[in-house]
Parts: sequence; structure tokens; C-alpha cells
Amino acid sequence: MSLRNHASEYQFVDDPTLEHRAVVTSHTGLVAAWHNLPLYGRIIIGVILGVATGLLLGNQAAFLAVPGKLVLRLLGALAPPLILAAIVHTFMTTHLGGPLAVRLPRLLLMNTLVAITIGLTVANVIQPGRGAGLAPSEPSVETTATVNPLVAFIENVPKSLLGPLGDDGKVIGVIFVAVAFGMALRTERHRPLGTVEHLVELVLESLIKILHWIIAVVPLAVFGIVASIVGTEGFAQFQALGIFVLSVLLALAIQATYYLVRIRFGSWVRPCELLRGGRDALVMAFSTASSTATMPVTYAALKDRVGLRDQSASMGALVGANFNNDGTALYEAMAALFIAQMIGMDLSMHQQLMVVLTSVIASVGAAGIPEAGLVTMTMVFTAVGLPVQFIPVLLTVDWFLDRCRTAINVMGDMNVSCLLDGKQKG
Repeated sequence: MSLRNHASEYQFVDDPTLEHRAVVTSHTGLVAAWHNLPLYGRIIIGVILGVATGLLLGNQAAFLAVPGKLVLRLLGALAPPLILAAIVHTFMTTHLGGPLAVRLPRLLLMNTLVAITIGLTVANVIQPGRGAGLAPSEPSVETTATVNPLVAFIENVPKSLLGPLGDDGKVIGVIFVAVAFGMALRTERHRPLGTVEHLVELVLESLIKILHWIIAVVPLAVFGIVASIVGTEGFAQFQALGIFVLSVLLALAIQATYYLVRIRFGSWVRPCELLRGGRDALVMAFSTASSTATMPVTYAALKDRVGLRDQSASMGALVGANFNNDGTALYEAMAALFIAQMIGMDLSMHQQLMVVLTSVIASVGAAGIPEAGLVTMTMVFTAVGLPVQFIPVLLTVDWFLDRCRTAINVMGDMNVSCLLDGKQKG
């Protein structure tokens, strides 16, 4: 008898165990299919379900914002040590040498400062968030903890990774940190540590592993925040998001134009030749949203198709990529001003300079961090006193803008390589 006939026989057996196995297999298949979706696909589903739930529940959807606040609290706690470890690891492992290494930091800093200046200028002129009408404040812990135990639980989640080890007295926070690192280090417990670099790599890999766990529940946070906003405040904020997207695309286009003009007058490469020779790298950057994954493609394109010297191509594409995240820095600055405008908070010149400084520092070493924009955004917001609770509003369009700014990051690497190669072809 064939296996198919055997299966047909057992379909009618009244065995609750078999029924339970079928349900478990079905659930496992759904979970696997969900995790196989790219993050942006899960976020889009979260947005759609959030809009539907907000319309259905109305004001009662306000409680759904709580999971989003928990995710953002965890990101806020993880961001400073993660950026610290990434910067330390970048400086420890990046090999700088030769006369080009003297010019490289100046070019990288200039590109990043120009990008942030463009972002702030476009955001201040267009003001995409003006008139959205978001409420700037949230209920205090004292008034909500008594009626919502979940809020009290969130307050015990550490705001910073080392905070529970200080004087805040929250033992539960210590448990959070201990459990997170214990789980992240389980597979590394037999790993030999021979140098300080190995130790830094272990810390960075552990933090990134914890970050992956947090990112996995970001779609849930987006669902809750979107449902809460749609249910309680309507669609005004999402109309403003459309103007924000166009503003960011305009700023990125201006930054790309700046790159091409610098290349035209600062190197022997012609802009059209660069775009033609580097199109594979730009397309891969847009499709993967990862400048790290694109690095070898960028290097090969600059060396083999554009014709740059090997040292120029490697310094810009491989070394510069670890420091050069102009598109991300531009976006962080614009996002900060956008949310400030949405909640009616005017950022002073001092605060905008703080946005510039934080964006520059946070962008260093961010290339190797998954969803780096989400991590660094919490640092930029915190630096100028912006409430991070509105970051999920940006996540509804971030999956698309992330690809656009990654392409600009890669174009910035190309720009640096061409300028390092000089005005005479080697």
C-alpha cells in the first residue's frame, strides 16, 4: 500500500494526539512563514493591521501603544553600548596607512557635515511635520501605574544598559540585563579570547544578537502604535508622513548632486561614467539596505569598471564605508526636526547643533549594525529631549527610506574613492 493510502487511512482515526500534532505543525508553518518575510514586509503588514484595528476600536486602541513603548525602551537601553562597541571595534580593526589616509578623515567629515546641513535646511524650509497635531506629552508613570500594571512593568525595564548597576535601585533591571547577556553568550561560552580585539568582538556580537531579538518584535510595536494613533487621532500624522518622504527624497537627491559635482571637479572620473560603472553597487544597496553587504560589490565596481587605483578603491569602499554614512546622518537630522514639528516643539539652534554632533558620532561604525538607523535614531532623539515614543510613526515609511539612504551611503563611498584617486588617471 502506498504512503498516500496510509495517510488516507489515518485521516479518520479519532486520536487527539494526532490532531494536536497537526495544529502544532500548522502553527509552526505560520511562524516560519512570518519569520521568512523580510522585515519591511512584516512592518507593512503591521501597518495595515494597525490601521484596520485603529478604525475598529477607536479610542479603545490607545492601550495598544504599550508594546511599542517597551520596544523603544529596550532600543534606547541598547543603543549607547552598541554604538560604543561598534566605534571601538571600527577603530581597532580599520587599517589606515599611506598618504591617502591623511585625506580620508577630512573627506568623510566634510561629506557628513554637508549631508546633515542639507537635511536640516530642507526640513526647516519645507517643515513637513507642521500642523500634524501630535500630542507632545504622555501620561506620567504615577497616574498610570496604578491602573495599568504593564506600565509599571515597562518602568522596570532599564533605560540604559548599565543603569541598573548604579544607584537606581531597580533589581528587576539587573535581571533583565543578566538574562539578556546570559542568553546571548550561551553559544559563545567556550570561545577562546586571546586579544582585546576578540573581547570587543564578543561584546559587539552579543549586543547585535540582542538587537536582533528586539528587531524581531518591531512589527508588533508598529502595529500597536499605528492602531493607537489611528484610533485616537486619525490620519493627520500619516498625511504629514507623505510630505516627509518627499522632503527626504529631495534632500538625498541634493546630496547625490553634491557628490557628482565634487567628482566632476575633484577627480578625473566623469559622473556619468561613475554611475554607469557603479550601478550594480547602487542597485544592490537599494535592494539589500546594507552598505556592509554592498562593500565588495562597490570595491569591484570602482576598481574594475570605473578604473580607479586599487588603494583609492579600497580606502573609499572598504575603509570609508565603516565611517561614511552620510545618507543615514541626513535622515536622522530630518527625522528629529520632523517629529519636533509634529508635536509643536521648536528646536533651538543649539539643539540642532546637538543633532548634528550626535548624528555624526552615531554614524561612525553604524555600517555593521543591522537596522542602524533605528538604533542611532533613539540616541539623536534622546540628545535633544524628543520623545522616542513617536519613532514607530517613522517606521511605517522607514523600510523604503532606508533603501534610499543606503544607496546614498554607497554613493558617498564612491565619491570618496574618486576624490582620493585625484585628477590624473593612474
